[in-house]
Amino acid sequence: MDKYLDLIKTIVNKNSEEEWFEFKENLQNEQVIGEYISALSNAAAMCNKEFAYLIWGVNNETHEIVGTKFDFRKDIKNEPLEHYLARQIFPDTDFSFKEIIIDGKRVVLLEISSAKNNPVSFNGVRYIRIGSSKVNVAKYPEREAKLFEVLRRSEKTIESIESEYQDLSFERLFTYFAGRGISLRAETFKKNLGLITKDGKYNLLGQLLSDNSHIPLRVSIFSGKTKASLLYSVKEFGNTCILLSLDKVMEYADVINIIQADESKRIVSRKDVALFDMSAFREALINAFVHNKWIYKNAPMITVYSDRIEILSRGTLDPKQTIEGFFLGESVPVNEKLSDIFLQLHISERSGRGVPKIIDVYGKEVFDFRKNSIAVNIPFNRISNINDSNINEVSNKKPLNARRKKILEELRNNPNITQAQLSKIIGVGITAIENNIKFLKENGYIERVGSNKAGYWEVK
Repeated sequence: MDKYLDLIKTIVNKNSEEEWFEFKENLQNEQVIGEYISALSNAAAMCNKEFAYLIWGVNNETHEIVGTKFDFRKDIKNEPLEHYLARQIFPDTDFSFKEIIIDGKRVVLLEISSAKNNPVSFNGVRYIRIGSSKVNVAKYPEREAKLFEVLRRSEKTIESIESEYQDLSFERLFTYFAGRGISLRAETFKKNLGLITKDGKYNLLGQLLSDNSHIPLRVSIFSGKTKASLLYSVKEFGNTCILLSLDKVMEYADVINIIQADESKRIVSRKDVALFDMSAFREALINAFVHNKWIYKNAPMITVYSDRIEILSRGTLDPKQTIEGFFLGESVPVNEKLSDIFLQLHISERSGRGVPKIIDVYGKEVFDFRKNSIAVNIPFNRISNINDSNINEVSNKKPLNARRKKILEELRNNPNITQAQLSKIIGVGITAIENNIKFLKENGYIERVGSNKAGYWEVK
């Protein structure tokens, strides 16, 4: 507690109260305390402070330490005060109470983390400090704009985060741009595309567009409607320039988007019906790439179920975005530089038609806004006998019996496992293992990478 003892003494010795700390003697009202958490957290960001402080037991006028009877361990309607406050604070902001005795007098200090990325609100209202006053920031639009600007500058982005990999190459990026009729200059492309930090180091955007992004991107196919069902295959499309990853996923979607023959009410010719709308899928996938929170070092997640494809991007709506604006196509890019590159390459467009296109085909209900992600579920339009039990046909694979499923599971868990080890685990002879391995290879379930002695199994 010596740290906080010294901190309190330093603060009370200041000539005047500043916006990132506040003195109270016996403030008890939980609503007002919550408002101060919002105001002080936002003020700390404005003052470039890591923490803000609300201190009980200090006279506001004289800064004299007088002690306090404030009990931060009390309950609010059978709920601990800390839980009550945390439940109504958004986004989740770290704060903690400390109890210190100074010259025999009890002082309570509330340490509040500075706002990061988004302004902090309490009970749906954002507060800020103006001098020593606590106010609703919405009533002061210029200060609110300033707060957003400060938070935007301090927010970690794919341009500001230095890549942990500095030996990057960009041959595939040059080829990709050339294929779109754009020539990159070796001397200037890093700066022009925003691939380096202010210190001249490759940033995360540079890593994402390099020949090896070091970020996996997979398409998983399940036999049923949930991940509790059998996992049939996992296709890897990552660890390369994400522009190529995007194209590869598009190509794979074309493969699984089987064309069904609708012979109902047939008179002369039959009607061909796709499993899902490719245009809507394309818009959802591009949005997932552009708006994904790549700073988490995770790619979008694409999952194929028996009744739908789910495209999940990390992160939530930008704080300047509303649900209404999102559905209307008012795009607020999470990754501005990446969005500019997509526009330059004509992968996406500035018109904001992507989301409205998806809604026009499938409705708003396909969007699922979760705590830390946004998912789009593209439903399948099945008109033939394709069902949950033969999803293998979608991935062009023959169904597996129980033994082959078990072998596949062991290979997925241990790609270096030997046939002798499999023989012991499965409980059959080497010949039976060899025959089943051959079946799995010939039907595209597995592939041997490297030599028989030093290689490993890759499960598709």
